[in-house]
Amino acid sequence: MPDTFVYKVRDSQGQLIEGELAADNATVVTAKLREMGYIPIEISKKQEGLKREITIGGNKVKLKDLAVFSRQFATMINSGLSLLRSLNILAEQTESKPLRETIRQVRDEIEGGGSLSSALAKHPKVFNDLYVSMVRSGETGGNLDLVLLRLAEAIEKQVALRSEIKSAMTYPVVVFVMVVLIVTAMLIFIVPMFENLYKELGGTLPAPTRILIGVSNLIKSLWWLVILLGVGAFFGLRAWKKTESGRMIFDSFKIKVPVFGPLFHKVALSRFSRTLSDLIRSGVPILESLDIVSGTVNNAVVSKAILAVQESVKSGESIARPLLEHSVFPPMVVQMIAVGEETGALDTMLTKIADFYDQEIEATVQALTSLIEPILIAVMGAAVGGMVIALYMPMFNIVNLIK
Repeated sequence: MPDTFVYKVRDSQGQLIEGELAADNATVVTAKLREMGYIPIEISKKQEGLKREITIGGNKVKLKDLAVFSRQFATMINSGLSLLRSLNILAEQTESKPLRETIRQVRDEIEGGGSLSSALAKHPKVFNDLYVSMVRSGETGGNLDLVLLRLAEAIEKQVALRSEIKSAMTYPVVVFVMVVLIVTAMLIFIVPMFENLYKELGGTLPAPTRILIGVSNLIKSLWWLVILLGVGAFFGLRAWKKTESGRMIFDSFKIKVPVFGPLFHKVALSRFSRTLSDLIRSGVPILESLDIVSGTVNNAVVSKAILAVQESVKSGESIARPLLEHSVFPPMVVQMIAVGEETGALDTMLTKIADFYDQEIEATVQALTSLIEPILIAVMGAAVGGMVIALYMPMFNIVNLIK
């Protein structure tokens, strides 16, 4: 297994550069550095053990870091820097430790004679099929810098889209957690106080009050079972969603659910349109593009429809006609794609569709923010108010209870 060597070199402008390189020995490292146009100053074997660098916060590369990497990579390639030199500089200046290590491994693969796309394909957790396919088309077409810029823009839009969705979902989740905490606290601490009072008064309690006291006793005596069932339901739902049928049912429900359903539907359509546009514009074949889009659209219902369209395209049909058979694609999308195919500007038309849905998503998020607040206040009031009413119902009949 190759060792890791730490080096210090100077480039043609005399600037000092530090980095790491995997090789069998220091002689091989020296030869590689000279091939890259550097003047070696110091080369030493990296110390392991206690001096090993510890990564905090996981090994996942953030989309924002990947977008910055793609844009900087494009700028360097456009400026005439070689792949190896560009990757070496990027590995030194990126702040993400997982991405830095990935870039170094990609650089080593290229030094061994591999292509950039094949090197990226060995890191699917960082560079997905969309990224690899577009880079491969850029290598073949000689426009790698333009493809990398498109990737950077696509990732940046994806980050912005996720941010908008999070902003729409954060408030409801926070309020829901608050409601659960308040209701739990009342069941554990408040209800037992009223239960003792009612026992002293005697008499028959109203049904809502008896139910509330029963739930309180259940939580106090079997709290561990409630937690176990909750955790089991959470992980059971996650496992079910990973199955083909489970994901199909869940994603179908997700785009049909009131309030949030239209938002999820628009997000899926925007992702489909923009991804397919970027792939076609980069020169990726249409069948391969549809296959990649089906895996990146993040909705099983839309993905199944795309794969069905792919089968029709294989038989010689256009893209627009088989889309009509799937209600998940609105007529406007189908007609615009049909016009794009007729005019030979399918990528441009898909971009317009994506831009339209991005604007729709932004408007929907703003509308949801104003709509959700009164709904959540009503839900919180109903939950807490319902418990208070159930607790005070016996008070309305307190005279009879005392007798």
